[in-house]
Amino acid sequence: MTRILEICVDSPSGLAAAIEGGADRIELCAALALGGLTPSPGLISLAARAPIPVMAMIRPRAGGFDWSEEEVGTMEVEIAAVARAGLAGVVIGATRSEAGSVTLDLPVMQRLVAAAKGLDLTLHRCIDLMEDPLEALDQAAALGISRILSSGGAATATEGLARLQGMTAHAGRRLSIMPGAGVSAATLPGLLEVLAPSEVHASASQPDPGTGAIARFGFQPESARRTDAATVAGLKRLLLNHEGRP
Repeated sequence: MTRILEICVDSPSGLAAAIEGGADRIELCAALALGGLTPSPGLISLAARAPIPVMAMIRPRAGGFDWSEEEVGTMEVEIAAVARAGLAGVVIGATRSEAGSVTLDLPVMQRLVAAAKGLDLTLHRCIDLMEDPLEALDQAAALGISRILSSGGAATATEGLARLQGMTAHAGRRLSIMPGAGVSAATLPGLLEVLAPSEVHASASQPDPGTGAIARFGFQPESARRTDAATVAGLKRLLLNHEGRP
């Protein structure tokens, strides 16, 4: 089995590092420290020249995924911009929170999928907020979504391994369950052994040493990280070592 390594990036340097390290696909974002927001037009234009497929995050603000009508309209415009730029696809998600229960907001998802006609589709980690993700998984499959990015309802994919197993079994061949969050050289072998995923998502980042005065003035958080080509390459080697295994 050929396994795909998707690397999330939020800057031109991160994009270059991911490609240099051997990533198979890019998730393009702004503000990865906030979980990823819609990338800027300039970054989208740059990524359109990448030699590998690029999926653009569509998320107009930080926080949860219950969207207002204005926010849904914003996302439709952002999806149109991604399509015009020629990127491979978009990463989307919408929830409805009622009486303490979080479910997929199917009417909003239908609008976003319609706006993204012809593009590859990923459902993002909004599914991790749901107590039972299987209904959302069925709905995503019916909508034509290719994959679901998930940490199994936990802070990291390793912690959410049991739920990821259940989601993978339930999905069958309808769509891919792509583990993400906390994926590193230390955790990836265990995920591969238990889940045998066809796709893996990681940041492949290292602490950014460029802090000091920049961080003191609030221009960058102390915990800032940046995509590292050597880390990407290390993850890619681990995946290649598992080629041919079920």
